[in-house]
Amino acid sequence: MLTSIRLIRRWLLFFMISLLISGLTVLPLQAELDMLARSFSPDSTLGQWFGEVRDAWTQTNGRYSFLAYGYDWLAFAHLVIALLFIGVYRDPVRNRWIIEWAMICCLLIIPVALLAGYVRNIPFWWRLVDCCFGILGLIPLSICHGRICELEEAEKKNALNLNEHVYDFR
Repeated sequence: MLTSIRLIRRWLLFFMISLLISGLTVLPLQAELDMLARSFSPDSTLGQWFGEVRDAWTQTNGRYSFLAYGYDWLAFAHLVIALLFIGVYRDPVRNRWIIEWAMICCLLIIPVALLAGYVRNIPFWWRLVDCCFGILGLIPLSICHGRICELEEAEKKNALNLNEHVYDFR
């Protein structure tokens, strides 16, 4: 049972740190876009895309910097969501619902990325990249969920065994 808890906690820490890093990457967006645009040939598909995104961000942020405030809140949301998993870290069985909620969120990334990406004229291949975040997020969450279910069964079994001994008046 202890090894299951350790495994759950390790995967949770990985997931939480991944969320934090993902959120923090929003903050230095201009520098990241500059680096990405320089990293690929301007003639390549990726180079063209990153160049276009960089130019759009530079122009929009230069003229309407208050719109970047939404990105600040996006970073904050990643932090808050990561903090939610402290409940699972402390008591995996009681807070299994958080893992189930997160798994649903990961699955919902796929239709949101495909539909919103279509509406916003995001290239299809980039929408698939976004979908991968949901799919990859399911891996550690599924491992945790499976182990938590095992822990829950073990706890139920132990509780039944205790009850049998308490009421055994032979």
